[in-house]
Amino acid sequence: MILDRAAFVRRETALASPPLVPEIRLHLASEITPLWEASEATLQAGQVPPPYWAFAWPGGQAIARYVIDHAALVAGRRVLDFASGSGVAAIAAARSGAAVEAADIDAFALAAMELNAAANGVAIGCLSRDVVGEAGPWDVVLAGDVCYERPMAERVMVWLKALAANGRLVLLGDPGRAYLPERDLEAVARYEVPTSLDLEDRLMRETIVWRVRSDP
Repeated sequence: MILDRAAFVRRETALASPPLVPEIRLHLASEITPLWEASEATLQAGQVPPPYWAFAWPGGQAIARYVIDHAALVAGRRVLDFASGSGVAAIAAARSGAAVEAADIDAFALAAMELNAAANGVAIGCLSRDVVGEAGPWDVVLAGDVCYERPMAERVMVWLKALAANGRLVLLGDPGRAYLPERDLEAVARYEVPTSLDLEDRLMRETIVWRVRSDP
Protein backbone atom coordinates (compact mmCIF):
# COMPACT_ATOMS: atom_id res chain seq x y z
CA MET A 1 0.00 0.00 0.00
CA ILE A 2 1.27 3.46 -0.95
CA LEU A 3 -0.02 5.89 1.64
CA ASP A 4 0.14 9.67 1.61
CA ARG A 5 1.47 10.13 5.13
CA ALA A 6 1.02 13.89 5.16
CA ALA A 7 -2.62 13.52 4.13
CA PHE A 8 -3.13 10.94 6.88
CA VAL A 9 -1.67 13.31 9.48
CA ARG A 10 -3.88 16.17 8.32
CA ARG A 11 -7.00 14.00 8.27
CA GLU A 12 -6.58 12.43 11.70
CA THR A 13 -5.37 15.46 13.69
CA ALA A 14 -6.18 19.10 14.31
CA LEU A 15 -3.88 22.08 14.72
CA ALA A 16 -3.66 22.94 18.41
CA SER A 17 -1.21 24.39 20.93
CA PRO A 18 0.31 22.27 23.71
CA PRO A 19 -0.51 23.76 27.13
CA LEU A 20 3.08 24.52 28.15
CA VAL A 21 4.08 26.09 24.83
CA PRO A 22 1.08 28.03 23.49
CA GLU A 23 3.40 29.81 21.05
CA ILE A 24 3.64 26.60 19.00
CA ARG A 25 0.90 24.90 16.95
CA LEU A 26 1.04 21.20 16.18
CA HIS A 27 -1.05 18.60 14.38
CA LEU A 28 -2.34 16.75 17.45
CA ALA A 29 -4.87 14.02 18.10
CA SER A 30 -7.88 15.28 20.01
CA GLU A 31 -8.84 11.78 21.13
CA ILE A 32 -6.45 8.87 21.39
CA THR A 33 -8.71 5.93 20.44
CA PRO A 34 -9.95 7.11 17.01
CA LEU A 35 -6.41 7.82 15.82
CA TRP A 36 -5.12 4.45 17.00
CA GLU A 37 -8.02 2.72 15.24
CA ALA A 38 -7.44 4.75 12.09
CA SER A 39 -3.74 3.86 12.17
CA GLU A 40 -4.47 0.16 12.46
CA ALA A 41 -7.15 0.18 9.77
CA THR A 42 -5.14 2.25 7.33
CA LEU A 43 -1.87 0.48 7.97
CA GLN A 44 -3.23 -3.06 8.13
CA ALA A 45 -3.28 -3.72 11.85
CA GLY A 46 -0.14 -2.23 13.22
CA GLN A 47 2.63 -2.74 10.70
CA VAL A 48 4.11 0.59 11.80
CA PRO A 49 4.67 2.06 15.27
CA PRO A 50 1.72 3.59 17.14
CA PRO A 51 1.14 7.31 16.43
CA TYR A 52 3.20 8.73 19.29
CA TRP A 53 3.96 11.70 17.03
CA ALA A 54 0.36 12.92 17.45
CA PHE A 55 0.78 13.84 21.12
CA ALA A 56 2.86 16.54 22.79
CA TRP A 57 4.50 14.46 25.51
CA PRO A 58 5.52 16.20 28.75
CA GLY A 59 9.27 15.78 28.21
CA GLY A 60 9.17 17.42 24.81
CA GLN A 61 6.97 20.26 26.02
CA ALA A 62 9.32 20.95 28.93
CA ILE A 63 12.37 21.13 26.68
CA ALA A 64 10.50 23.36 24.24
CA ARG A 65 9.49 25.73 27.04
CA TYR A 66 13.03 25.82 28.41
CA VAL A 67 14.55 26.49 24.99
CA ILE A 68 12.12 29.31 24.21
CA ASP A 69 12.77 30.90 27.59
CA HIS A 70 16.56 30.52 27.24
CA ALA A 71 16.97 31.14 23.52
CA ALA A 72 20.60 32.20 23.90
CA LEU A 73 21.52 28.56 24.63
CA VAL A 74 20.68 27.57 21.05
CA ALA A 75 20.69 30.75 18.96
CA GLY A 76 23.17 30.44 16.10
CA ARG A 77 24.05 26.86 17.07
CA ARG A 78 23.49 23.48 15.41
CA VAL A 79 20.80 21.55 17.27
CA LEU A 80 19.60 17.95 17.08
CA ASP A 81 16.17 17.04 18.45
CA PHE A 82 16.44 13.29 19.04
CA ALA A 83 13.34 11.02 18.84
CA SER A 84 11.55 14.20 17.90
CA GLY A 85 8.00 12.86 17.44
CA SER A 86 5.82 15.90 16.81
CA GLY A 87 8.91 18.10 16.52
CA VAL A 88 7.86 20.42 19.34
CA ALA A 89 11.39 20.86 20.74
CA ALA A 90 12.87 21.20 17.25
CA ILE A 91 10.39 23.94 16.41
CA ALA A 92 11.16 25.74 19.67
CA ALA A 93 14.87 25.66 18.84
CA ALA A 94 14.29 26.90 15.29
CA ARG A 95 12.12 29.75 16.62
CA SER A 96 15.03 30.61 18.91
CA GLY A 97 17.48 31.01 16.03
CA ALA A 98 19.10 27.57 15.82
CA ALA A 99 19.90 25.49 12.75
CA VAL A 100 17.89 22.39 13.58
CA GLU A 101 17.79 18.75 12.59
CA ALA A 102 15.09 16.47 14.00
CA ALA A 103 15.55 12.69 14.04
CA ASP A 104 12.89 10.00 14.27
CA ILE A 105 12.73 6.51 12.77
CA ASP A 106 8.93 6.67 12.32
CA ALA A 107 8.10 7.89 8.82
CA PHE A 108 4.77 9.28 10.02
CA ALA A 109 6.58 11.34 12.65
CA LEU A 110 8.73 12.81 9.88
CA ALA A 111 5.61 13.75 7.92
CA ALA A 112 4.09 15.32 11.04
CA MET A 113 7.31 17.24 11.77
CA GLU A 114 7.38 18.73 8.29
CA LEU A 115 3.74 19.81 8.56
CA ASN A 116 4.28 21.21 12.05
CA ALA A 117 7.38 23.12 11.02
CA ALA A 118 5.46 24.67 8.12
CA ALA A 119 2.56 25.58 10.42
CA ASN A 120 5.01 27.51 12.59
CA GLY A 121 6.92 29.14 9.76
CA VAL A 122 10.27 27.52 10.55
CA ALA A 123 12.62 25.18 8.71
CA ILE A 124 13.98 21.97 10.21
CA GLY A 125 15.95 19.17 8.58
CA CYS A 126 14.40 15.75 9.12
CA LEU A 127 16.57 12.66 9.68
CA SER A 128 14.95 9.24 9.26
CA ARG A 129 17.90 7.13 10.43
CA ASP A 130 18.83 5.89 13.89
CA VAL A 131 21.41 8.48 14.94
CA VAL A 132 22.35 6.88 18.28
CA GLY A 133 26.13 6.53 18.38
CA GLU A 134 26.81 9.30 15.88
CA ALA A 135 29.06 12.18 16.88
CA GLY A 136 27.38 14.46 14.37
CA PRO A 137 28.01 18.17 13.82
CA TRP A 138 25.63 19.26 16.58
CA ASP A 139 26.44 21.76 19.32
CA VAL A 140 23.26 21.02 21.28
CA VAL A 141 21.26 17.79 21.56
CA LEU A 142 17.68 17.73 22.89
CA ALA A 143 15.90 14.55 23.97
CA GLY A 144 12.38 14.48 25.37
CA ASP A 145 10.77 11.44 27.01
CA VAL A 146 13.27 8.77 25.93
CA CYS A 147 13.55 6.76 29.17
CA TYR A 148 10.26 4.84 29.09
CA GLU A 149 11.89 1.47 28.21
CA ARG A 150 15.03 0.06 29.81
CA PRO A 151 16.88 -1.05 26.62
CA MET A 152 16.33 2.28 24.91
CA ALA A 153 17.17 4.31 28.01
CA GLU A 154 20.43 2.46 28.61
CA ARG A 155 21.51 2.68 24.97
CA VAL A 156 20.59 6.33 24.56
CA MET A 157 22.16 7.48 27.83
CA VAL A 158 25.55 6.01 26.91
CA TRP A 159 25.44 8.04 23.72
CA LEU A 160 24.18 11.25 25.34
CA LYS A 161 26.90 11.09 28.01
CA ALA A 162 29.52 10.60 25.29
CA LEU A 163 28.22 13.69 23.50
CA ALA A 164 28.36 15.67 26.75
CA ALA A 165 31.94 14.46 27.33
CA ASN A 166 32.77 15.85 23.89
CA GLY A 167 31.62 19.32 24.90
CA ARG A 168 28.04 19.25 23.59
CA LEU A 169 25.16 20.72 25.56
CA VAL A 170 22.74 17.83 26.09
CA LEU A 171 19.29 18.50 27.54
CA LEU A 172 16.92 15.71 28.55
CA GLY A 173 13.25 16.28 29.36
CA ASP A 174 11.68 13.66 31.60
CA PRO A 175 8.39 13.44 33.55
CA GLY A 176 9.56 10.73 35.95
CA ARG A 177 9.85 7.74 33.64
CA ALA A 178 10.91 4.51 35.29
CA TYR A 179 14.28 4.12 33.59
CA LEU A 180 15.71 7.61 33.98
CA PRO A 181 19.23 7.26 35.44
CA GLU A 182 19.49 10.36 37.62
CA ARG A 183 23.20 9.86 38.09
CA ASP A 184 25.21 12.29 35.96
CA LEU A 185 22.19 14.55 35.48
CA GLU A 186 21.76 18.10 36.71
CA ALA A 187 18.26 19.58 36.97
CA VAL A 188 18.02 22.98 35.27
CA ALA A 189 14.24 23.52 35.25
CA ARG A 190 11.00 22.02 36.58
CA TYR A 191 7.54 22.39 35.09
CA GLU A 192 4.03 21.20 35.92
CA VAL A 193 2.74 19.90 32.59
CA PRO A 194 -1.00 19.25 32.08
CA THR A 195 -1.59 15.74 30.71
CA SER A 196 -4.44 13.46 29.69
CA LEU A 197 -5.62 10.30 31.43
CA ASP A 198 -5.69 8.72 27.97
CA LEU A 199 -1.88 8.95 27.94
CA GLU A 200 -0.74 9.20 31.55
CA ASP A 201 -1.90 8.05 34.97
CA ARG A 202 -2.59 11.61 36.17
CA LEU A 203 -3.73 15.01 34.94
CA MET A 204 -0.49 16.81 35.77
CA ARG A 205 3.11 15.63 35.67
CA GLU A 206 6.12 17.35 37.18
CA THR A 207 8.61 17.32 34.35
CA ILE A 208 12.28 18.10 34.76
CA VAL A 209 14.73 19.38 32.20
CA TRP A 210 18.09 17.80 32.96
CA ARG A 211 21.53 18.71 31.67
CA VAL A 212 23.49 15.54 30.98
CA ARG A 213 26.92 15.61 32.55
CA SER A 214 29.87 13.65 31.26
CA ASP A 215 31.58 11.03 33.41
CA PRO A 216 34.19 12.48 35.80
